[in-house]
Amino acid sequence: MMLGIFAKTFAGTDALSVLAAARDAGYDSVQYNMACSGLGSLPLTVSDEEADAVREASEKTGVAIAAVSATYNMIHPVAAERAKGRQSFQAIAAAAGRMGTQLVTLCTGSCDARDQWKLHPDNSGAAAWEEMCAEFRWLLPIAEKHKVLLGVEPELANVVSSAQRARRLLDTFHSPFIRIVFDPANLFEVATLEEQHSTIQHAIDLLGDSIALAHAKDRLGDGQFATAGKGVLDYPHYLSALRSSGFRGHLITHGLAAKEAPEVAAFLKKQLEAIC
Repeated sequence: MMLGIFAKTFAGTDALSVLAAARDAGYDSVQYNMACSGLGSLPLTVSDEEADAVREASEKTGVAIAAVSATYNMIHPVAAERAKGRQSFQAIAAAAGRMGTQLVTLCTGSCDARDQWKLHPDNSGAAAWEEMCAEFRWLLPIAEKHKVLLGVEPELANVVSSAQRARRLLDTFHSPFIRIVFDPANLFEVATLEEQHSTIQHAIDLLGDSIALAHAKDRLGDGQFATAGKGVLDYPHYLSALRSSGFRGHLITHGLAAKEAPEVAAFLKKQLEAIC
């Protein structure tokens, strides 16, 4: 597995300085965000020159572009907001190949109009599911046209809130363009070690052949998110289960400060070495 980090962890609005910072902190790849090119996270346009600058920075630093973010609220209650997000997705998807990646990450959304990562009681309902599926029907032809994969991450506060619902999405569309971004810390809040192991293993069993990217953050004992290695997540179990499933892609850490990045890189490299 290659070790990566969210590019947005590092300050800067040009790809070269951001990727150099990732390299110097000990990472081989990044999940890129267009804000690191000074465009904002969801630009409505991405020029060939701006995309080429990302690829050139990747080549100069040796830091691979594992994926690029196009996460907007796919079920935003205001249709015009969804349309704007779709336009940004189209711009990023069209530029992804020039930047050096095939994977574009998404947010399956929340009915909360102010925060796409906030739990809403209607997220689990039939209407929200159909709204999300309708959005995928817009996005899939774009993905096919530009030959990019849609990276869907199960998140407790989103419509795809579990491995089971991610499996349902995959089975609904049977599309080779839909892939999974797997983060075990998104699958539980508070759990015993046995429950954690069972949840993670079951999720990998359900989704393993569709996992295109893995994430690395952590949970504290009270359920709050934490920096990888600072919480209760059993990393030897997680990474061993992931490797046993056949995954050999990028492991991307996030949810940390730039000053923590070298320490987290050392921790994760030690964990990866232990399972090889």
